[in-house]
Amino acid sequence: MEKFSRLWSLLFLLFLLPVPTFCQKSKEIKLKKNDVIFMTYNVRNCHGLDDSTNYQRVADIIIRINPQIVALQELDSATLRSKGMVAINELATRTGMYSVYGPTINYLGGKYGNGILCKEKPVSWKSVPLPGREEKRSLLIVEFEDYIFCCTHFSLNAEDRLKSSEIINELFKDSSKLVFLAGDLNSLPDSDPVKNIQKKWLMLNNSVIYTIPSDYPRRCIDYIFALKNTNHSYKVEKTMAEKEPLASDHLPVWVLVNLKK
Repeated sequence: MEKFSRLWSLLFLLFLLPVPTFCQKSKEIKLKKNDVIFMTYNVRNCHGLDDSTNYQRVADIIIRINPQIVALQELDSATLRSKGMVAINELATRTGMYSVYGPTINYLGGKYGNGILCKEKPVSWKSVPLPGREEKRSLLIVEFEDYIFCCTHFSLNAEDRLKSSEIINELFKDSSKLVFLAGDLNSLPDSDPVKNIQKKWLMLNNSVIYTIPSDYPRRCIDYIFALKNTNHSYKVEKTMAEKEPLASDHLPVWVLVNLKK
C-alpha cells in the first residue's frame, strides 16, 4: 500500500511539471562570440492564412528572431499576383539585410523562386537546377567568408525529391568549407530523400517539432542541415519552430549554432 501511495505521489508531481512547448515566440537572445542563427521560412509569398499579403508582418518576424541568414521559399518577383512587387526586395528593405534571389520559373509576367537574406555581404552565389516535373526546382548556393549556405524547395514528386537529394550530396562531396542546407523538402523525417540527405548531412533542427500547417502543425517538412565535415566543429545551442499561425502556411524554423573557430 505504501509503494502504491508513493507511485501516485510521483505521478502527481510529474503532472505539475511544465510540459515543453516546441512552437512558441522567441524572446531576445543574447549571442555569444561565434554564435550564428540560421533560419528557414516558406513564406508563401507573404500571403497569410488570413488571405492578406503582408510583407511587413514577415519582415517583423525575421527582425524579432534576428538571424544572421535566412532561407526563404515561394517568393514572387514582379508577377501579376504580387501586383508587380518584388518580394525579396520588400523583405530586404524592411529588414536591412542583403538579398540574393534565385528564380526557378517564369510566372504570371514575372518570376517565382527562392531567396536568401543575410547580414553579411556574400562573396559569391549561384543557382543549380534540381528536378521537378510539376514545376522546375533549384538549389540557391551563397558563399560567405566562413561558410556556404544553401536554400532549396523540393518537388512534390517523390522521385524528383530523391534525385534532388542525390544531386546535393554529390555537389558537396569534396567541400572543405563548412556548408549549411536549409529549406522546404516536402518530405517527412523518415522519408527516403531525408534519409539520403542524412548520409552526408547532420540535421540541426528537431524533426519532432512540426512545421506545417502553421495554424495546427502536424508534420515536419522544413529543415536545416550541416554538411558532415571533420575539418570543422560547431554546437547547436537551440532550435525552435516559431509560433506564427497567420503569416504563412509554414512556421519559421531556426537554429542557434556556435561555430568553433
